Amino acid sequence: MTAPAATGSLSIAAPCSVVYALVSDPARLADLAAEYHAHRWLDGATHATVGARFRGTNRRGLHRWTTTSTITAADEGRRFAFEVAFGPVPISRWEYVISPAPGGCVVTESTWERRPAWFRLPGAVGTGVWHRAAANRANIEATLARLKAAAGA
Repeated sequence: MTAPAATGSLSIAAPCSVVYALVSDPARLADLAAEYHAHRWLDGATHATVGARFRGTNRRGLHRWTTTSTITAADEGRRFAFEVAFGPVPISRWEYVISPAPGGCVVTESTWERRPAWFRLPGAVGTGVWHRAAANRANIEATLARLKAAAGA
C-alpha cells in the first residue's frame, strides 16, 4: 500500500481497549471527527465487524454529503479500518492503529486518497474542500485531540 495522504499520532493515557472502543463505534467516532457527523448501520449490521457497512453523514460548513463505509479491519484493541465510497466511486481509506505504550497507548490515525482523478473536482465542489490532504491533516489533529479527551486521558 502507498503512504497515507495524511496521518497523525498521539499518546493517550488510557488502555488500548478503551481507545479501540471509541474509534470502532461509528456513533462515538462521529462525536470525535471533524467532518463525519452521524451514521446508520446497513444490511442489518449492529457493530463493527469486518464486512459490516454503515452510511456516514458528513458536514463541513454549509456542505452536507453522505458516504458508505465498509469495515476492513476490526482487530480488538489494535486496529480499526474502513473504506469509504460515494456510490460506486471509491473515496478514501481510514485506519486507526493502537499500540501499547508506557502509561497507556499511542494511536495513529491515517487516511489514503482513493478518489479517481476525474472525481476530485466534483468532490471538492460537493464538500467545499479544495485541498483534501491539508484538510485531512487538520481533521486528524482535531479528532485525535477529541479522542484523548473522550478517553479521559
